[in-house]
Amino acid sequence: MRKLNEACGVFGVFAPVRGDLAHLAYYGLYALQHRGQESAGIAVNDDGVFRAWKDLGLVNEVFTAGRLADLGEGSIAVGHVRYATTGSDSAVNAQPLLINHRKGRMALAHNGNLTNAQALRDALEAQGSIFHTTTDSEVIAYIIVRERLRCGSIEQAVAAAMDTLEGAYSLVIASPTKLIAARDEHGFRPLCMGRRRDGAVVFASESCALDAVGARLVRDIRPGEVVTVSAEGVRSDTRHCNRAPKRFCVFEYIYFARPDSVIDGMSVCLARQQAGAFLAKAHPADADVVIGVPDSGLDAAIGYAKASGIPYAIGFTKNKYIGRTFIAPTQGQREDGVSIKLNPIRAVVEGKRVVLIDDSIVRGTTCRKTIQMLRDAGAAEIHMRVSAPPFVAPCFYGTDIDSAENLIANHHSTGEIARIIGVDSLGYLDPEDVCLLTGHDTGFCTACFGGPYPTSVPEHGAKNRFEQKIHSK
Repeated sequence: MRKLNEACGVFGVFAPVRGDLAHLAYYGLYALQHRGQESAGIAVNDDGVFRAWKDLGLVNEVFTAGRLADLGEGSIAVGHVRYATTGSDSAVNAQPLLINHRKGRMALAHNGNLTNAQALRDALEAQGSIFHTTTDSEVIAYIIVRERLRCGSIEQAVAAAMDTLEGAYSLVIASPTKLIAARDEHGFRPLCMGRRRDGAVVFASESCALDAVGARLVRDIRPGEVVTVSAEGVRSDTRHCNRAPKRFCVFEYIYFARPDSVIDGMSVCLARQQAGAFLAKAHPADADVVIGVPDSGLDAAIGYAKASGIPYAIGFTKNKYIGRTFIAPTQGQREDGVSIKLNPIRAVVEGKRVVLIDDSIVRGTTCRKTIQMLRDAGAAEIHMRVSAPPFVAPCFYGTDIDSAENLIANHHSTGEIARIIGVDSLGYLDPEDVCLLTGHDTGFCTACFGGPYPTSVPEHGAKNRFEQKIHSK
């Protein structure tokens, strides 16, 4: 149950009146902390003068009261929380990226992963471009700047760049006078727009960040859309919309997004409960209690309990002062972190036949530790149900499933996995059901579950491939 790593979170705000946007961005990023826990950054634009701070760490570690005060006031701000899917987790790779060019300055925050980043970077380097990071986000910035030198406006440059970029990207970009949001044609990653009572327009990866800053959700940014906010108002460029089938990452509903977020009009919490209901129908169990692994397994467990009639209970207590176990760099440390982070409630599971719900099994190694904890707490039987299908293929769109070799479902049958992790039975969400979590198939990417890849994929997808390239020279 080694958890997947998040796909970053972006935030942007355009205010009609100059003010303290650094704190607003801080609160927005705090709400998006679950999407990236390696680094955080904020850039504030005050009439074309950009002040920025970014560093490794959680939002509250990177930004002290003094740091926020140093950012000053402004009318535009862009923020980012990062988990590295291309490029190492070094401070130089923290975002937003600040770019100086002939026609002004730009701050860019990116969520996603380009599939043609290697080819684009090679071509840019051959033309003399010098890269300061090892992220695909800098490739995006360079392509946009190249187009900006040819186009009449920054929004035209972003739209032109989209003809070259392939893969997943949800972008928030600040220019000297404008705030821009853009989403790739397939709409792999979420991006939404809200509005505050004071007239400020806010963009964020999830609606929970809008709630955190007192903004009302207006709508999701459409796949392929470029939205520009300036003193003249809000404008939309839809020339890239409907040019490709929508392929939203279904794992946003299963795991990545916060349960209080709403994506494409669907509550993430209710989508997870629906996954649990599907599991109860497809994989019933004779059991006494249903429990979930905090946090993303809880709503699915509630859905399973409602559909099956088996009582739901809180089976684990969670230490709120430790990060997710995947932050630990080695497998041994991740396994040790499980017992620090979670502890079963003996009174709930002792002598009981337990249905255990979680969102995924990746390697299966950490999973054994959690299940052994339940055994040690006296569980008589453990029937595990997973609210996602088995992972069988790598992801190239912003999730760190970069090697099929490490996926336990590629080497073992469901029965074998059950024996390896130590459960009495094991059931996964059916691939057909996963596309119906919102009530109907709205166009999901299921490549990691064995579905087709929506785009061409890179030959080498390791997240540190640009570091490897540098070291080989």
